[in-house]
Amino acid sequence: MAGIRIERGVTSGVFTLDGGTWDVDNNVWIVGDDHEAVVIDAAHDAAAIVNAVGGRRLAAIICTHAHNDHINAAPELSEATGAPILLHLDDRLLRKHTHPDRDPDSFLSDNQRIEVAGTEMQVLHTPGHTPGAVSLHLPRLGTVFTGDTLFAGGPGATGRSYAHFPTIIRSIRDRLLVLPSTTIVRTGHGEDTTIGAEAPHLEDWIARGH
Repeated sequence: MAGIRIERGVTSGVFTLDGGTWDVDNNVWIVGDDHEAVVIDAAHDAAAIVNAVGGRRLAAIICTHAHNDHINAAPELSEATGAPILLHLDDRLLRKHTHPDRDPDSFLSDNQRIEVAGTEMQVLHTPGHTPGAVSLHLPRLGTVFTGDTLFAGGPGATGRSYAHFPTIIRSIRDRLLVLPSTTIVRTGHGEDTTIGAEAPHLEDWIARGH
């Protein structure tokens, strides 16, 4: 595990769905060492991500889900680096809203293992925000990347197309809150939290219904 690190960049752009647009800041995560890396959620600015990756081999571009603000830079980043784009199969229709002519290079599956820089990450299918939303657990680094499934303060939004509140609650309860309480939750937007900080609030989220 020597040398592996997690880097966060923030890119800005527009989220578009159901006829609405919102200005957003997205976390772009790079996991790797001095030689190779993966990018989690290629948002808005491929050139900035290429610069952050530097001279490392980019092994994969992993999409936590297919909302446009998490995937809009993925094809350009793939063309610049040769890295394959990975997305869960259940978001294939949502993806076509943003990239109708560019399919993923491979589809992610639940419990799939992806190795980067000698460290393994596990794909956890955590639907609800979108049908194909995934989280990425790195046990040796005590980290889970949750995309827009779990934030500091609660679940991701479920008020738009393709989303379902009871499903996101099941995903959080059954796949995320069972992780060690010290696990750092690195999100698609905003600041980190921990599983231990969020777990006590599950019943409150259910009662609020959002």
